[in-house]
Amino acid sequence: MINFNPLSLFQTKGKIKKVYREAKASYLNRIRFAVGMFYFGMGLSFATWASRIPDIKTALHLTEGDLGSILFALPMGQLVIMPFSGKMVTKFGSHRILVFSLIMYVLCLANLGLATTAFQLSVGLFLFGLFGNLANIAVNTQGVYTEVLFKKTIMSSFHGMWSFAGFTGALVGLGMLALNLSPLHHFMIVGAIVIVMVAFNFKFLVRAKEKIKHKTSEGKKLFVKPDSTLIWLGVIGFCSMASEGVMFDWSGVYFKDIVQAPGPLVILGYTSFMIMMASGRFLGDGLINKFGRERVMQISGVMISAGLFTAVFLPYIIPCTIAFMAVGLGVATIVPTVYSMAGKNPTVPPGEALTIVSSVSFLGFLMGPPVIGHIAQNFGLQFSFAFIGIFGVLIAFMVSKIRVP
Repeated sequence: MINFNPLSLFQTKGKIKKVYREAKASYLNRIRFAVGMFYFGMGLSFATWASRIPDIKTALHLTEGDLGSILFALPMGQLVIMPFSGKMVTKFGSHRILVFSLIMYVLCLANLGLATTAFQLSVGLFLFGLFGNLANIAVNTQGVYTEVLFKKTIMSSFHGMWSFAGFTGALVGLGMLALNLSPLHHFMIVGAIVIVMVAFNFKFLVRAKEKIKHKTSEGKKLFVKPDSTLIWLGVIGFCSMASEGVMFDWSGVYFKDIVQAPGPLVILGYTSFMIMMASGRFLGDGLINKFGRERVMQISGVMISAGLFTAVFLPYIIPCTIAFMAVGLGVATIVPTVYSMAGKNPTVPPGEALTIVSSVSFLGFLMGPPVIGHIAQNFGLQFSFAFIGIFGVLIAFMVSKIRVP
């Protein structure tokens, strides 16, 4: 029977070896550092690609519509591997798959620098998305097992490492632009750095016995109406991740084509966005504890809209830099908060709840950037940013429609 919910394959239950549970705190911290570095490596690789999109767009003489179509290749690669990622992680172990997929991820990154035609870039992005999804499933599985060892919530710090890597990648990209290095040389240097990180940390990944319990389909409905609260949370996550994805792929293009920032400053918008998103994720728990989830999420939604609309109506370097910082702060806490709320849903098991919410949310990250490219082709890039700006208002409105614990 066809599996209508391939994300259910990702729900693994691992039995962690006793040696880990009895390990000293210093060794557990080394494990945490190692897993964090894999998150960092993934974020650095993705940010490296995003930081050179404007240069690749110019080198290949692509229009906004062309770039939007090509960007569809990345989510297509992720969607193709999605039904198999969980099975591969279960069969071969998340630690093995993570090492393999991250190495392939950086090789695909270097390959993007070799593209001389739109078709070659599309194929490269397809493979980049494919191995990126495989690495994402494996690294988050490692994150779950590490969290079990520490017996406290540390997952947000891992995602903070991914965001910090995005900021680092933007700074490295700024340096590479100042040195007039081509995207190929830039990608190869970053790829070599990530491979060295893998070499120093792979021995400390958690080795857990993973298995998936296969359930029979007898008497089981193909379609079950999900909890309405989870749908609201999924849509909120969709709006946030769509905004985040657009900033990743289009902030550099916006600064180059609309703001017309000179030289290396073209990456300033992306850098400012990443700085504030990373900072917001490390500080988010404290803000939520002080002001409450509902207020923080509503303010975050307003900040997303305010930032994007400011960039549209004041397309100058300083206002746009401040605006993109506001967007970074806005998206920082929404998705982690949404996932936390979903996992505490009283009527649906945490795994199933997170599957529903993450499926809807991630769709925004995948589909937002390509759709924006086509909107920009027909109506202009400023109009497309204004369109995404509406999502922040929707977030603030929808938060009031759900019960926030």
